[in-house]
Amino acid sequence: MKKILVPTDFSDTAEHALKIAAQLAKKHDSEIYLLHMLELPLQLIDPVGGGSSQNLPESIFFMKLAHQRFAKLMARPFLKDIKVHETVMFHQAFEGIMEVSQEYKCDMIVMGSHGASGFKEMFIGSNTEKVVRTSTIPVLVIKNEHENFEVENFIFATDADINSKKTLEAAYEFSKLTESKFHILFINTPNNFITSNEVRKRIENFVLDTSVKDYTIHIYNDVSVEKGILNFALKKQKTLIGIGTHGHKGLAHFFNGSISEDLVNHTKMPVVTFKIV
Repeated sequence: MKKILVPTDFSDTAEHALKIAAQLAKKHDSEIYLLHMLELPLQLIDPVGGGSSQNLPESIFFMKLAHQRFAKLMARPFLKDIKVHETVMFHQAFEGIMEVSQEYKCDMIVMGSHGASGFKEMFIGSNTEKVVRTSTIPVLVIKNEHENFEVENFIFATDADINSKKTLEAAYEFSKLTESKFHILFINTPNNFITSNEVRKRIENFVLDTSVKDYTIHIYNDVSVEKGILNFALKKQKTLIGIGTHGHKGLAHFFNGSISEDLVNHTKMPVVTFKIV
């Protein structure tokens, strides 16, 4: 993990994410790419295409303002001795985040989430959901401040689909980065109930021929997958929740159903997502 992308809107929540990225960077000798998107009207950034040249000074003003905010942020003590690349782009936030992550070959995205009642309240509108849904690299979503980002229990919630072994291995490698215990969690629901013996056989086949060696299996019953993940996670200390995502189907899909945005939106715990390939 050498390159960490952190989008920022200079809010407290975005700074919470940056603090965690800084802790990870120090621990793993990583660089941080700090990104701010200036979503300005087209006529301000493209006077030839529909505006007037007098709008150009206004766009320059917004750019200078962004750099001033960057300067204040870069002075934060928690960024000391970390190599931070400052990037400001005139772009739609979601497209810009994905473009920068690919251009600089980032290994991970760390971003904040404001919301507790829908995607419109989340970090830079609905961009957290969009990034989580489409990113090919892990996305760590942070809601609260963590002075010391310590993870004791990494809970990987899965339906143990044998075609998702690479996602399992990516989650396991991430758990090793955080030096945490790796828990494989299967949620049983009334509508899609599977016996414990069947679940264990399914998980054993899921883990077979992978790099995953040290783990515990948990089978938890609840009314929905989402509630099961959250209720199980609450029983553990210093927890990080990991889930797989399908780019074309939304945040995450298990058991012929889906986990809604509430998993990221309503839990105070950090959540990291991995693309299912």
